[in-house]
Amino acid sequence: MLYIQESLSPDEELVHVGHFHWMYTLSAILGIVWGIIGCIAVIIGGIYFMMNFGPGMHAQTTIGLIRELHPGIRLSAFFVFLLGLLSFAQKMIIKATTEIAITNSRLIYKRGLVARYVGEMSIDRIEGVNVLQGIFGRIFNYGRVMVRGMGVGEVVLPPLADPVAFRRAIEKARVS
Repeated sequence: MLYIQESLSPDEELVHVGHFHWMYTLSAILGIVWGIIGCIAVIIGGIYFMMNFGPGMHAQTTIGLIRELHPGIRLSAFFVFLLGLLSFAQKMIIKATTEIAITNSRLIYKRGLVARYVGEMSIDRIEGVNVLQGIFGRIFNYGRVMVRGMGVGEVVLPPLADPVAFRRAIEKARVS
């Protein structure tokens, strides 16, 4: 909220602040889980291949079997895990650096860590607001909000918690 608080004019006040839904964080955590599952699958596949088609493995313990694997297989398993970790980091950085708010005069959408992208739309220039929710979005109350403005185009916001309340806040700001 740092950028939004810095950019408020003296007569401007916040009406609503949009937040990411917990399902977004869950999808980030699943990136790590899939990375671990992929890493284990590569190692098991390598062990299976080496035991059936390779020179044979002589170790009795799991750690010993992994140590006898070809370094390329171990490196591949590490890269699969690293991809899951990077997926998690990317989503969490997006979540930490995105600010979405409605004031009594404008809609503000800021994203970016080093480079900053700021989309602002005057409340009186908003032509329409659409809520995009799938089945899970309806069940868990999250979704995307698409705001169309006159002469501006449309701004599609990331998955938000309670998108209907966000739309109502835009309508409330337009009326007042």
